[in-house]
Amino acid sequence: MRTQRPGRHELGQNFLIDQSVIDTIVGLVARTDGPIIEIGPGDGALTLPLQQLGRPLTGIEIDDRRAARLARRTRPSTVIVHADFLRFSVPTAPHVLVGNLPFHATTAMLRRILHAPGWTEAVLLVQWEVARRRAGVGGATMMTAQWWPWFEFRLVRRVPAAAFRPRPGVDGGLMTVSRRERPLVDRRDQRRYQDFVQRVFTGRGRGLPDILTAAAPELSRQRIRRWTRQHRIPPTALPKSLTADQWAELFRLRP
Repeated sequence: MRTQRPGRHELGQNFLIDQSVIDTIVGLVARTDGPIIEIGPGDGALTLPLQQLGRPLTGIEIDDRRAARLARRTRPSTVIVHADFLRFSVPTAPHVLVGNLPFHATTAMLRRILHAPGWTEAVLLVQWEVARRRAGVGGATMMTAQWWPWFEFRLVRRVPAAAFRPRPGVDGGLMTVSRRERPLVDRRDQRRYQDFVQRVFTGRGRGLPDILTAAAPELSRQRIRRWTRQHRIPPTALPKSLTADQWAELFRLRP
């Protein structure tokens, strides 16, 4: 058995060693189509089995030593690039993203992914709490609500800290992100929509009707009351309780 080389602390490297998790990730990617881009392949725990899918595969590795070692172990059809994904220009053609993201850079990585063009599906291993929040478990976060019209977030499973080497201080969470074929809000309205969501999430009030009245003055009190009654939203509800469809509909209420 090949010995796992220790990760570099400054790069936040925690390598996946649990075969069941690896199999789950590869299985999720197998349900997709198109070329694959792997974020942070490390020593190839995912890269080597992903090769078995027989699709074009590119690994983006920030560690130059690991990139060189892995390139010697992969097939000619697999390309290993020494680069920082946060600065890497992803292709605009359709592709699939997969990666065990460094826990310390999860938020930055997710923002980069959501702004990136081209990809249709992403299979990502992140911190457990981040995965839960992005998937809206227990209520949506502002970031999730801001991107919901264009992406669907799904929590797949919890991944124990023991599945990594070196072992991190928290569990991981496996999640998928899918680009919607039919966006709930026109992409041309993205900036206005995201500003609207931010105003509502950061607005003050004892419940959603009060918050909307203060944060979105363009909506009349009468329209807000009628909409909340129609959706049976209690007066004490908070922005995190709204669904993707409700956010899109609420945005369209604006004059």
